[in-house]
Amino acid sequence: MRYRTGLIRAAIGAAISVTAIWLVLRSVDVGRALEVLRTADINWIGLMAACIVVDLAVRALRWQRLVAPIGHVRYPSMLAYLLVGYLANNVLPARIGELVRSHYLGDREGLSRTTTLGTVVVERVVDFVVVVAIASAAIIVLSVRGIVASVVLVGVAVAGLLAAAVTVGIAAHRLPGAERIAAAAERWPKVHELAGKLRGGLAVAGRPRTLAEALLLSVVAWGATVLAFAAAGQAIGVELTIGQASLLASGVALATAIPAGPANLGTFEFAALEIGKAVGVSADPAFALALLVHAGILVITSIGGLVALWRLGWRRA
Repeated sequence: MRYRTGLIRAAIGAAISVTAIWLVLRSVDVGRALEVLRTADINWIGLMAACIVVDLAVRALRWQRLVAPIGHVRYPSMLAYLLVGYLANNVLPARIGELVRSHYLGDREGLSRTTTLGTVVVERVVDFVVVVAIASAAIIVLSVRGIVASVVLVGVAVAGLLAAAVTVGIAAHRLPGAERIAAAAERWPKVHELAGKLRGGLAVAGRPRTLAEALLLSVVAWGATVLAFAAAGQAIGVELTIGQASLLASGVALATAIPAGPANLGTFEFAALEIGKAVGVSADPAFALALLVHAGILVITSIGGLVALWRLGWRRA
């Protein structure tokens, strides 16, 4: 059953990516976009790559702080686990890399994999809330309307639901009828045990200092991503304002939150193309910019993930 569910998820993700690629290819002149990339300034590309590295380094620190209430994990190891997860996302569909890094960290550090997954859920919710906040501010500053603004408004609603879901998960044992549900769940000890471990991971969001650190580090990480988009624009001769770069970075993040094919191929480029139109960037340069940033992310995370696997190995030490 689990294998069949995985196949269905993979098929849906692949269909989403193929559809997005088809829509992109209908809207751009690939030859012109490649010509734009051929003349890209290597210095600005280097700055873009540096910003991506900073982004990844801060995200590893954020995850370390979220896991800290559960167990101490050295920063170099945490960065390696994060990169392994990103590598898995690059080759597997439907963002399965989030499960891979949870399993890898739990196995290597002797922590509950389910509890570790709970911290990843908190991380994803915090990330989503910050992204929606950045996108909302950008559409207000840029006075953007249409489908891009509508998507951001949907993101606001989803962010609220996710935050509420985490809150309920943390306080589930205090809600009315919780004792009755717990008594019923005891009929399935394994399910009861897993739910308790998952709640243990979610509980890190109930620590004000931990949550504040995660939010602050998320802002720093996304600031680096915004600068990466701005640097990529400069590399191909597209001068983006901070508002435009912010909307591109956050809008692409919202689009790629939808489980798609490996490495979010297609959805990344389609989102950048549509947002580029909304902020006044023509199709071919917007596509070239998306290819440049996406390629930079994939190359850096893939090389980093491979190095992490080589140094740490797959099996638990």
